[in-house]
Amino acid sequence: MHVAKGKKVLTFELKKSSFDSTELQKAAIGPSGNLRAPTIRAGKTWLVGFSEEAYAQNFGK
Repeated sequence: MHVAKGKKVLTFELKKSSFDSTELQKAAIGPSGNLRAPTIRAGKTWLVGFSEEAYAQNFGK
């Protein structure tokens, strides 16, 4: 899961034992209490928030 917050893109490996769900919630949940927009699922990859770099990396443009 990749979460764009400002100019940073945070990557969370959900299957790793060191995964911290609290940090994921802080990054992915917006001020309204919902997932940050836009949220896209591409296969097994989630992109939360907008980052042109992350989109290009995952969608190849």
